[in-house]
Amino acid sequence: SGSRVEEPVFSTKALRKFLSCLTSRESPVLVDLGPVVGSNVSFFGEQLGCKIFVEDLFADLDRHVRAGTLEALPAFLKKRFPQEAGSVDGILCWDLIDYLDRAAAQELAGELTRVLRPDGALLGFFGTAQTREARYTKFIIADEVNLKHRSYEAARGRQAILLNRDIIKLFAGLRVSDSFLLKNNLREILFRKPA
Repeated sequence: SGSRVEEPVFSTKALRKFLSCLTSRESPVLVDLGPVVGSNVSFFGEQLGCKIFVEDLFADLDRHVRAGTLEALPAFLKKRFPQEAGSVDGILCWDLIDYLDRAAAQELAGELTRVLRPDGALLGFFGTAQTREARYTKFIIADEVNLKHRSYEAARGRQAILLNRDIIKLFAGLRVSDSFLLKNNLREILFRKPA
């Protein structure tokens, strides 16, 4: 199969900063909210020697959409994370928030803030242009400054384009450490939990 589609590669400005937030830790604990990407797990293992928990919330969201139980999603998210409060050093949120409605996004942001330790880092991507198609994106780390994007089928599309102030309000317990607007209409935001 020599005809494999070349995945678009985008530069990421926040990933390196996210990594440097974690390198000072002995063996950091990382939570990844996306599907399992083996090469990402290896990348973080090699770069940080970390313990990584993949909690595929995209799959959870799909399950709720297909079962017609979206109204139960906020309560589900509130109980979703087994991690203790303040026990996680870094969270890869990817662009999950874009696919949630407000109540679910608020529960998720609250839970992520709870499990993050003081001074911990959260990396989130937020779309800035509305797309109608129902696709998720797998973000595959090529290196610390480049991400490949592989899109795959989703049960629902992006729900809303959040303005910066809405994002900041959502993650009220965290502060924005860096924010970058990328060429592909994604905004990368690196949050830190105040120590």
